[in-house]
Amino acid sequence: MEKKDSSSSFTIGNSAQERSWPYVPDCYVIPSSNRPSLTPETASVPVIDFSRLRQDATQRANAIKEIGNACHQVGYFQIVNHGICQSILDGALSVASDFFKLPAEEKVKFMSNDVKKPVRYGTSLKDGDDKFQFWRVFLKHYAHPLSDWIHLWPKNPPHYRENMGKYCKEVMKLALEVMGAINESLGLGPSYLSNQMEDGMQVTAVNCYPPCPNPELTLGLPPHSDYTCLSIVLQNSAGLEVIDKRDGKWKLIPDVHGALQVHIGDHLEVLSNGLYKSVVHRAILNSERTRISIASLHSMGMDEKMGTAEELVDGQHPKKYKDSSFRDFLDFLCKNDIAEGKNFIDKLKIKA
Repeated sequence: MEKKDSSSSFTIGNSAQERSWPYVPDCYVIPSSNRPSLTPETASVPVIDFSRLRQDATQRANAIKEIGNACHQVGYFQIVNHGICQSILDGALSVASDFFKLPAEEKVKFMSNDVKKPVRYGTSLKDGDDKFQFWRVFLKHYAHPLSDWIHLWPKNPPHYRENMGKYCKEVMKLALEVMGAINESLGLGPSYLSNQMEDGMQVTAVNCYPPCPNPELTLGLPPHSDYTCLSIVLQNSAGLEVIDKRDGKWKLIPDVHGALQVHIGDHLEVLSNGLYKSVVHRAILNSERTRISIASLHSMGMDEKMGTAEELVDGQHPKKYKDSSFRDFLDFLCKNDIAEGKNFIDKLKIKA
């Protein structure tokens, strides 16, 4: 088989990861300085028992303090006892896996490079537009309000809409509760922006990372932060790495059965005026099994501008970020290559 170097050779439906190539083509190979370790260190992840938020005032206050510390120190945490039953989590992962096993002609019905489409199937980041290709296949769809979007989702596999819909509905409720707790930790109160978030966007990114013959040469996703207020991630196995802000090293998030991973996004960094920083993360690969992750991305409405809370701005703490919306991020994504290190949050920082 002749090796092809051009990214444009690996369009949706023809990518190396979809066709299970036995080697990593040159356009997937990232510079040696950015390559992952096959034996990464494990991250020390703050674990929040979410049931404590629903208990007495003392328990709630202690949990809020732990959430604030996690947001300030590392930008991520895991939540357990979150109230979403295991059967709903398993059901979502199961139909996600089944979708990616469908024949190509079923999946390409949703094929698109238009980042603004409410339902789209794709590979890598921007298909053949990427300088480097990434060993990922994905399905993204809007999910809130569910009744506005679910009829556009795949009909196959047969239980996709039902199982994924149940999960999206539950994780939306959880996200509102998490956002309220984070706002409370900032001193803004649990109802701050609650209406805007309740009427806001939920984008579900269903990711598939097939086995890779040389996982040390490439990535499933390059380093990036999410544009969101927050992202909630469900995964069937480990493969998510974060930058540990304390030592600058890449570390692997452990897979804890039933736990959900919460990431602080760019819009929450803006809201907090930099008190809480969005977390830079990436997806690594393995040679043995397919990894599935479902990221639920939460922000205000498409054109609603997120700005810094006035309560967090004063003479000693001037405003550090420009206001921006989800649409602003999509426009940025159309014009920039995240794989080259261009980050949305950098565009929002006000120069001193």
